[in-house]
Amino acid sequence: MLGCTRIDVAYRNLDVLVPWSLSDYLDMNRQQKAWLDQRLKQHLAWHCRTQLPEYLTWLDAVRSMVASNEVSDQQLLVRSQEAKLAIAKVADQITPSAAELLRGMSDDQVQELRQAFAKDIRERQDKYVKTPLAKQIDERSQRMEKRLSTWLGELNAQQRLRVVNWSQALGEQNRQWISNRAHWQAQFSKAMEQRQSPAFEPRLEVLLKDRERLWTPEYRIAYQHTEQQARSLLVDLMAQSSPTQRQYLEGRLSKVRADFSALKCLKG
Repeated sequence: MLGCTRIDVAYRNLDVLVPWSLSDYLDMNRQQKAWLDQRLKQHLAWHCRTQLPEYLTWLDAVRSMVASNEVSDQQLLVRSQEAKLAIAKVADQITPSAAELLRGMSDDQVQELRQAFAKDIRERQDKYVKTPLAKQIDERSQRMEKRLSTWLGELNAQQRLRVVNWSQALGEQNRQWISNRAHWQAQFSKAMEQRQSPAFEPRLEVLLKDRERLWTPEYRIAYQHTEQQARSLLVDLMAQSSPTQRQYLEGRLSKVRADFSALKCLKG
């Protein structure tokens, strides 16, 4: 589900909320890797101790919505905003560490990062933009149906049609998404050129925590439309859901909660 995915990202992929997954873009030396591993452990421990209890409360609110079969646009908007705030807290916590790591990058590493960014955009354009729009819509429908089946089980014919209609409504959203991604990467590369400047960390904070300030005007419009369409899709799918699907979803949510509750850092 929309919010569940965000919460999952906020915890399980803490290391990729920022450009810490540098191994995907460049080769770090042994000292950098060791520093990163140690600092990441500290942040994960902080995250589990201080943030995870709030996520358990958030999951309970989601489960209550499903159990009462009262999933509305307003409720989803509130849950989504809560998830965004959770991710912002993580970005705020790790920005100083990210700045320290990135300041230590050599000129060669920064150049390598810039080249990797360019490759990333080319590959995404080939995969998501340069294909015919009809194929983009079909592939987007398939990806969404696969994600939804993880939470609801197999979709019925009415639900599958609703997913297709959702994908059609997004149109060429892929183009705005990738264009905005390229814009952010360009801003990040520009900041890296000034990484020894006192202004670097404040700029990095904007790049990591307040990305919306850097969105292109086209993407800002597309994002609002995409978010609204996603909530509308989930409201309709739940209205079309069977008791078996809702029971399946409750079971999935309960398992996520149990997995989080069982973490040793919470017990400590």
